[in-house]
Amino acid sequence: MRPGSHELPEIENRQQWQTIKTLLPYLWPHGELDMKVRVSLAIVLLAAAKAITVSVPLIYKEAVALLTDQGGVVGTPEFAVPVFLILGYGIARLMAPAFGELRDMVFANVGQRALRRIALRVFHHLHGLSLRFHLDRRTGGLSRVIERGTQGIDFILRFMLFNIIPTLLEIIFVAITMWIVLDWRYPVATLAAIAIYIGFTFWVTEWRIQFRREMNKQDTEANTKAIDSLLNYETVKYFGNEGHEANRFDRAMQRYERAAIKNQVTLSGLNIGQNSIIGIGLVVVMLMSAYDMASGRHKIDDFVFVNMLLAQLFMPLGFLGFVYREMKRSLIDMEAMFSLLDEPVEVQDRPGAASIHVTAGDVQFDNVSFAYDPDRQILFDVDFSVPAGKTVAIVGHSGAGKSTISRLLYRFYDVSEGAITIDGQDVRDVTQASLRAAIGIVPQDTVLFNDTIGYNIAYGRPGASQEEIEQAAKLAAIHDFIMSLPQGYKTNVGERGLKVSGGEKQRIAIARTIMKNPPILLLDEATSALDTNTEKDIQSALKAVSQDRTTLVIAHRLSTVVDADEIIVLDQGRIVERGRHAELLTKPDGHYKQMWQRQAEAVEAAEKLETLALDL
Repeated sequence: MRPGSHELPEIENRQQWQTIKTLLPYLWPHGELDMKVRVSLAIVLLAAAKAITVSVPLIYKEAVALLTDQGGVVGTPEFAVPVFLILGYGIARLMAPAFGELRDMVFANVGQRALRRIALRVFHHLHGLSLRFHLDRRTGGLSRVIERGTQGIDFILRFMLFNIIPTLLEIIFVAITMWIVLDWRYPVATLAAIAIYIGFTFWVTEWRIQFRREMNKQDTEANTKAIDSLLNYETVKYFGNEGHEANRFDRAMQRYERAAIKNQVTLSGLNIGQNSIIGIGLVVVMLMSAYDMASGRHKIDDFVFVNMLLAQLFMPLGFLGFVYREMKRSLIDMEAMFSLLDEPVEVQDRPGAASIHVTAGDVQFDNVSFAYDPDRQILFDVDFSVPAGKTVAIVGHSGAGKSTISRLLYRFYDVSEGAITIDGQDVRDVTQASLRAAIGIVPQDTVLFNDTIGYNIAYGRPGASQEEIEQAAKLAAIHDFIMSLPQGYKTNVGERGLKVSGGEKQRIAIARTIMKNPPILLLDEATSALDTNTEKDIQSALKAVSQDRTTLVIAHRLSTVVDADEIIVLDQGRIVERGRHAELLTKPDGHYKQMWQRQAEAVEAAEKLETLALDL
């Protein structure tokens, strides 16, 4: 997937051997002797189980031979040998699956730990990717890719190691045993049938990959539409578009249906071909043994031996076809997930980057220019400072570049030109973790986790005590409201906080920021979506929180920034005015003055409408 393109990965670009190569280090982890011992022991148990499995027909052959040739009377020495052989046959039949279960027990730790570590690596990597990636992602499709990928890893770990390899070992053991016990023709005929079977399976399965990939693509597309529609449930209801959403989903499912039918039809054809090859191979070898019996070269025990050996071999071989098909499917699913790891991390810490050391909290934007894309420049030579403990406001029309400034301060992107410093330290020279730990934000669109109010407040400092959580809630003026709820701080806020109002969400966000206790505070249009009365209450809480902190306010409503130490007016990515509120209002035809007048007129018109409605 090319950098800058954030559709779900195109898996054709990633070779399957690369997928396996990515997986192998997790099965033989560096520096973990106990895991390596477990893998080695599992391989020994695997080989032992297959050796015993192959010996079962041989023991049975000897018992048949003795009973046929010698007969014997119960209680005589001649009868004792077949009895012991039969007992040995029973013990071998018990030991083979027992060794297989022991192998699974020994390997369980290795497989599950590998699965956990791979999932954790993908999770970490996704959080390390740039905001650009996450703005363009499709959450439903992405979650589907990860889900299928982890399931694919689990299948590969269980079946590649404990079906493919054991079956290959069994084929080798069977060929050697046939050569020794019978003659060279039998292993040659058996291996020829196996080679035809494997070649046919590989060829048809490779051809069928296109249908599985198309299924995955359409499944991802359908899941994306379903998740997107459910996340925007209220919008769907507002416009009465339930039918439209159902049609979109159904069209995606129709494409999935067509791909799934092709996949199933070709799978049935593959199964018929595989069973035909196995059946023909078994008949040919059995006819050879029957001919040798008729010629006097073989006895009945040899015929029984060949029958048991081939039946025992072709059973896992028939399963091998299924396993290979599923392995290919799993590899395709894993390719998509591992391709996420190939997505480059746009913003990275420099080698040897130190943690930021905030003493005063002075923030400086030094001739900053920035473009999301080469043909879309957002900021031009933006130069201003936020002195320690002061409040500076950034205002301007929508699209002026206000929110971009907050993203650059958090280093979600790196500046194209210029520099951003905190107490003289370039934000590109310090670790991102320490930088973001020094900044607290109350965003315009507060998104809460689908958990309790207490959890969401404590998210500012995980592990905080209940007393600290309540103290933060009191400072944000929301404690009384929380205590009025039946479950108090254990009240669940719902997905994205939909069970609480906008004002309550903002207060929770403020309390969360108080918990973080940052030296630098960023208020990104924190009250723009609230009504006037709620806005005044929130402003009081914000004013208390920003006391003695370096505060950068990004605002649309100018009434919220009249007390700022400096107001910077942005227009099309450039600073066009700066100064205090009263000073800016004195500038004839100034941008700020015009914005103020328009907003004042809008407020006055709204108040007149409200008065008229009350009179009516």
